[in-house]
Amino acid sequence: MTQWVENPRGGRERGPRGLARAWIEVLVRPRRFFRNGIAPGDQAPGLIFAIAIAVVYVGGRLVLAPESVAGYSRIAATTGSVYLSAAVLLGALCFLVAPLVLHLAAALCTLALVAVVDDRAGVSETVQIIGYAAAPAAFAAVPVPTVQLFAALYGVALLVIGISVVHETSVPRALLAGSMPALFVFGLALGGIAAFETVFGVELAGRTGDATRA
Repeated sequence: MTQWVENPRGGRERGPRGLARAWIEVLVRPRRFFRNGIAPGDQAPGLIFAIAIAVVYVGGRLVLAPESVAGYSRIAATTGSVYLSAAVLLGALCFLVAPLVLHLAAALCTLALVAVVDDRAGVSETVQIIGYAAAPAAFAAVPVPTVQLFAALYGVALLVIGISVVHETSVPRALLAGSMPALFVFGLALGGIAAFETVFGVELAGRTGDATRA
């Protein structure tokens, strides 16, 4: 379930170069990327990609606005070291929380797909779609609400495109299937809702904030 395919296609090249290539391709040519870069039963590249994006996102937050990262102040006060606090949070959020969020979002998307798409691809493909759709989260590290909102909306668009292409369904059905995981990943975990509230000066009921918010 987490093995590499023998002959990687599209953005699935191994190593840092492969991750960079996947990031550029999914941002610039998403339909082509999702058509050629998703392989059945091969979650590892998408999971590693999502973790790499999480490292950039959380690491950027810790550098640019550490007070916005949940638990940073408490851990820093306990350890007395900003560097140790940053290392603990970076490891926990990127290697524990990020994979958990990814798979929970994939579960939500799979349940929605069962209801709206008869002939669909497998769960592993859905995990990969969400992992690669998180590519714009790298921009969300910048503590500017407009940039963060743009990154969240871009991620939602990539998610809908990926579902439409890989599961071979219409954009409206893909939007319906991707609405809950999009809200979970891009609205809550990555702070899209908080950014929307700040940019437009409104408050949405029931918001809990993003995963790195204090």
